Amino acid sequence: MGTLIVLAILIGVVALILRSMIKDKKNGKSCHCGGDPKNCGGRCPYS
Repeated sequence: MGTLIVLAILIGVVALILRSMIKDKKNGKSCHCGGDPKNCGGRCPYS
């Protein structure tokens, strides 16, 4: 029973993370520049 509760919580957390990532990508907030800020217009979190 405890395993199912932990699994449900884990699935919920992963779903929230994925939803946030998709939302950021749609809003243009994600940055996949390979660590090079000039490819992201200076918005790269690695700068």
